[in-house]
Amino acid sequence: MPRTLPTPPIEDHALLGNTRSTALVTRDGAITWLCWPRPDSEAVFAALLGTEQHGFWRVAPARYDTTAPAPCARRRYRGNSLILEQEWDTENGTVRVTDFMPAPNSADPAPAQIIRVVEGLSGLVRVASEFRPRPAYGRLNPVIHRAEHHGRACLTATSLHDSYWLDGPRHSPGTQGSCRADFEVAASQTLVLALTWQPARSPALPPPDGLRELADTARYWETWSSGCTYQGPHHGAVLRAAITLKALCHMDGGIIAAPTTSLPEAIGGERNWDYRYVWPRDSALTAAALARLGHLDEARAWRDWLITTVDPANLQVLYGIDGEYPVDEHVLRHLPGYENSRPVRVGNGAVGQLQLDVPGEIADALLVAEDAGLRPDPGADALLLALAEQVEKRWREPDEGIWEVRGRRRHFTHSRLMCWVFFDRAATLLARRRTVDPAVVRHLREVRDEIHADVCANGLDPQRGVFTQYYGGRDLDAALLLIPAVGFLPGDDKRVIATVEAVQRELTTRDGLVHRYPTHDRDGANVDGLTGHEGAFLPCSFWLADALAAIGRPDEARELLDRLLLLPNDLGLLAEEYDPVNGRQLGNYPQAFTLLALADSCRIQAGPAPLPAQRTEPATTTAREPAAAMVVA
Repeated sequence: MPRTLPTPPIEDHALLGNTRSTALVTRDGAITWLCWPRPDSEAVFAALLGTEQHGFWRVAPARYDTTAPAPCARRRYRGNSLILEQEWDTENGTVRVTDFMPAPNSADPAPAQIIRVVEGLSGLVRVASEFRPRPAYGRLNPVIHRAEHHGRACLTATSLHDSYWLDGPRHSPGTQGSCRADFEVAASQTLVLALTWQPARSPALPPPDGLRELADTARYWETWSSGCTYQGPHHGAVLRAAITLKALCHMDGGIIAAPTTSLPEAIGGERNWDYRYVWPRDSALTAAALARLGHLDEARAWRDWLITTVDPANLQVLYGIDGEYPVDEHVLRHLPGYENSRPVRVGNGAVGQLQLDVPGEIADALLVAEDAGLRPDPGADALLLALAEQVEKRWREPDEGIWEVRGRRRHFTHSRLMCWVFFDRAATLLARRRTVDPAVVRHLREVRDEIHADVCANGLDPQRGVFTQYYGGRDLDAALLLIPAVGFLPGDDKRVIATVEAVQRELTTRDGLVHRYPTHDRDGANVDGLTGHEGAFLPCSFWLADALAAIGRPDEARELLDRLLLLPNDLGLLAEEYDPVNGRQLGNYPQAFTLLALADSCRIQAGPAPLPAQRTEPATTTAREPAAAMVVA
């Protein structure tokens, strides 16, 4: 029978990635989450949300009883890369397992492959590879057999649509679809295992040269990391955040919010969502953060994806990685969930929502990227003009807002704030273009000013002098900490100061971490339409640090940022939320929203630093058209 092992904390997992795929690895050497060929594909290893019977692959010192596998004694990423090194000390010696996904190369832009290099450091250590593929999120038992693979014996696992080729030591098929190989490694001895995905019935790829791929992958990540222009305080944390964000940038240009689904925002609760898709908001924020750090290639790829994917007349809240609409949200009832946190969801019901803030984040990211050196693109200008037509029609409507509430629509103040940002940034960008009629720019600014007046008149609680979550309400919203950051009002405005102080007073934990908005125990009392509570929201906690600096309290801002920088795990990774009572990360992991907020906060408190001139993009020679755009005379 499959073992029932203790569930590792979320923060105990390491990330592997190569801009095509992602995976999570535990301290005991098990890959417990792997979706192939893309992060939004079905998982072949889903033990993260269940048990080992739902799929895993462990390479670690062998054991022959039912005790839990031993965690590694040490782990780290090699240099500035996503190459994971884990080491075990045993009574017979020390062994290192190095896990990575091969970097993009000229032969394959990013192979769907995981390579695991086992290296003896001392003594003679017996190692086991335990392999249990379970496609379709652990529902299917593939057909497993030995085969010849380019003149070498290997193991294949085949399901309806997928084939998995495992090269390395000879694995013996066991019961219930599990396989195992035992082997010894002596000091200075190296052995390579490789798992490769191919569509079913496709010819097998040649076995990789694992050590060459390792060297090439290390070179790829070090070269990419050297392009980071940030040299301020907390450089290591910022660079590690940037590397993780890069892993969430798919080779097709889309940027996913996180590589996981249904990691809970409260253990045992229902706030479990699928984040393996491209949110235009989150991807825009990620592209902007990377552009500020000097990584213009990712900003350009995101902009290209945006231009060719988005229909301005029907801007969606989220997309599949290649631009299609995600599957409808549904529940995987066969999975018990992380620490029995149900339901496990695939797809995201927010796809049908109205979130009026999204064009604002898009326009702001386009401006940030251009100011960082990215050349203008006529297709992006056409997209902005077409979006302006839509936002002008709809900005007065209620929506579900940035937090994707599943309660009724409201006139969220943050949504109106970001509509103001949209017209402000669009006017700024288009005023630079000689091809745009100045009357168009004047009109954009007139709408911008109208929205500004509307927010100041209706988003403010006149009794307390603070901005509230929605028009006519009294609850606070940590998203309004962004008011000074986006330039809507200056930090010394008394309304801004009162709002920041109210959020600090009413929405923070004793450790200074910030909740997004109030939650209540009473059924139906939460604005989000859900029951119960959630952890402190880490991006909002970084926003508070930024807002404290903006209102002239730099010492408090630095103190809070220093506390927040203690929360990443030993590999520099952060989830969406944090439980300060139990000292645990919560929510999907690692989370782009959190890591970009970390990078931005460190950069803000370090002060502005111009990008070097050589990072400027060459002039655009070919304009791409948006999926649908208003024609401008």
